[in-house]
Parts: sequence; structure tokens; C-alpha cells
Amino acid sequence: MTEAWRPDDEDEQRRRGASGPVKVRVPAKVNLHLGVGPLRRDGYHELNTVYHAISIYDELTARRGDTLALTMEGEGAGELALDDTNLVIRAAHALAGYAGVVPHARLHLRKQIPLAGGLAGGSADAAAALVACDALWGTGLSRDELAGIAADLGSDVPFLIHGGTALGTGRGEAVSPVLARPTSWHWVVAVADGGLSTPAAYRELDRLRDAGTAGEPLGSTDGLLGALRQRDPRVLAAALGNDLQDAALSMRPALADTLKAGEAAGALAGIVSGSGPTCVFLAADEAHAGRIAAELEAAEVCREARVAHGPVAGARIV
Repeated sequence: MTEAWRPDDEDEQRRRGASGPVKVRVPAKVNLHLGVGPLRRDGYHELNTVYHAISIYDELTARRGDTLALTMEGEGAGELALDDTNLVIRAAHALAGYAGVVPHARLHLRKQIPLAGGLAGGSADAAAALVACDALWGTGLSRDELAGIAADLGSDVPFLIHGGTALGTGRGEAVSPVLARPTSWHWVVAVADGGLSTPAAYRELDRLRDAGTAGEPLGSTDGLLGALRQRDPRVLAAALGNDLQDAALSMRPALADTLKAGEAAGALAGIVSGSGPTCVFLAADEAHAGRIAAELEAAEVCREARVAHGPVAGARIV
């Protein structure tokens, strides 16, 4: 069931500013449908996607400070730059510039979402930084205002401000909530060793299409949206699709073994998540997901297999 946000205690804390630390939890995302259109003049591809937030989380804690600094632990520690190139720092600067405040904060990231995994981990952290710093500094911006700032940081960041399940258009930054009866979907997330570059995946898709070796582009999202309304995981399984999957498989052929192993383990469907290399598998229920995860790990086709559910709320103070 989607965790709805209400203007309650969190909203009051955001308006007045926080004297103590602010901790924000933010989820990963998967694309239930990722249709990639032609390359636009601005260098991005036109997208038609259905985003879905799942229960794998990063946590960002913001405290008062005399400068802007970021530390981290967990996935990517020692690999991820913590300077002004990091989306967390960029998000804090963007919010400060918009609100006219001094960007001083001590930020600590506890990371569980894999790097460059097709789960929008960097975008999630940027969304968390916007929500955390908004509360710390008392800038009191609405979710829509934060999403507007987020759109300049990355295509997935606005969705992760809101979470749930949503339709993304443009380059993915124009987000509209999907209205469906509350349903919890169960997933197995097969985390790969190493990441894949999202820009490289789009370039590879263009190359495959130019060579005539890519699959037929996905059509509209109507089938996927209809499947969500039916609340039947088998119907949803038949509607999942990702145009970037061909590119991910071309760049990382071993992912085909992961997808086959998930199918052999009884998953209702399996797809590459976003630009990969993470693969996600739809299960009938929580117990089914646990069995699939165990078989994937036994098959040694991924670094680890995690059980998750969705949709969940986006970046929220906890």
C-alpha cells in the first residue's frame, strides 16, 4: 500500500526549521515500463515511463554546521566522491540558492541502494538532501516546489520526492501520480557486481537501433496502467517492459543468466531495472519472493538478492 504523506508533524518541523538532526529515508525506484523515444535536441531521450518506489532505502541525516560537508557509509563508501560533484551537495546548493539561505549543514549518508545499479540511488540521495535541508533550514517549501528544484538535478529526482507509483514523461522529470486501488507488489532485487553507466546504456541503445538489432520499442503505458488497476500480479507480470534492457544485456551479457535463473526460480516476470545492471523479479506474494531470492543466491548469478515491496512513499523525515 502506498504510504501517503500528510501535512502533519513533518510539515510543521519543515516550516520552523530544526535545531537537532533531521533524518530522511528515501527509497529506490524501478521502472515498470520504460519506453525510450528518439534523442532530443537537448541531448536527452524522450521517455514514457512508469516509476515505482520500492522498500530499499538510503538514509540521510542533516545537522547544523559551519560549512557544507558530506560523509557516508555503506554501499559505495570509498568509491563515491563527496565533493561538489555529488548530487547530495548539488541538491543542498540548489535549495539554498532557491530559498536564499546560506548552505551550511553537516550531512551523513547511510547508503543501501547500489551505485549505478538502475535503481536511481544518486537521485534518491538528492531528493533526501532537498527534504532534509528544507527541514533543517526551515525554508518551508511545498513538495511541488522541491520537485521543481529536483528537476534541474536529474530526471528521476522529482519522482523520489513524491514516491508511490507515477507516470514520467519528457526526459522523466514530468511526474504524475498513478491513481490505483491500494495494492502491495512483491519484488526480488538481484544486485549485480559493479554498475553500468546510464549515459552509456542510452548510447548503446541508439547503436543497437541504428544497427537494426534492438527489439521493437515499447508502445504506450496504457497496458501497464491497466494491469496495475487489476491488482493481479500475473497480469502485471505480462505488462512489464524496458527498452533499455537490450542495451544492458549487450553491455553485460551475464545478466541473461540472472534473468533465466529468476524465471527458473518461479518468478512471474523479470526485467532489467532502468539502465541496469540490477534485475528485478515480480513475485506472487512475500513468501514467494523469499523463495525466489534464496534460489537466486544459491545459483550465484548475482551479488545478493533482496526482497522488497512497493509502492512506498518518497523522501520522508523519520
